[in-house]
Amino acid sequence: MPHPIAKKDFPVSNVRHFLEPGPIVLVSSQWQQQTNIMTMGWHMVMAFSPSLLGCVIDAGNHSHALVCNSGECVINIPSASLVDKVVGIGNCSGSEIDKFKAFELTPGKSEKVGAPRIEECYASFECRLHDDAMIERYNLFVFEVVKAHAAPSADEEESLHYRGMGEFMLSGRSIDRTELFKPSMLI
Repeated sequence: MPHPIAKKDFPVSNVRHFLEPGPIVLVSSQWQQQTNIMTMGWHMVMAFSPSLLGCVIDAGNHSHALVCNSGECVINIPSASLVDKVVGIGNCSGSEIDKFKAFELTPGKSEKVGAPRIEECYASFECRLHDDAMIERYNLFVFEVVKAHAAPSADEEESLHYRGMGEFMLSGRSIDRTELFKPSMLI
């Protein structure tokens, strides 16, 4: 039986340490001849069909203009082995350097959008802007995934989860409860 856990005050500004919703992703974008990659931790699944993802891309980020102008991006999931590249990409601006070259990443051709995939990532989701109603106020983009690519080994990859202040947590072991799952829970 679960037991009560003693707690102490915690800084409100650091709750992301516990709440980050999912793995760190690398968002690749392109507008005209300019490409960029940004590190992102603020995203969420919003719907299953169509597959909608909500992502925060701050207006001060170079990718913001590229994605606004093109209406597209690719959300790539890096493995934990790419942590130094993930941090490096997040600590510089694509307005000053070509991040694909600087971090030795391979731009791959997407099938349904103009933005490149990142070939070193184990999953890539080609996205088109679905709803722009909250961009101006919250920098919240709602994308529809129009094509998904995943390596056969994707389920064995360790993903990075940002806890703030330069600290990451790695995805852990899985617990299988498929026998308890009810498909009606998705409705």
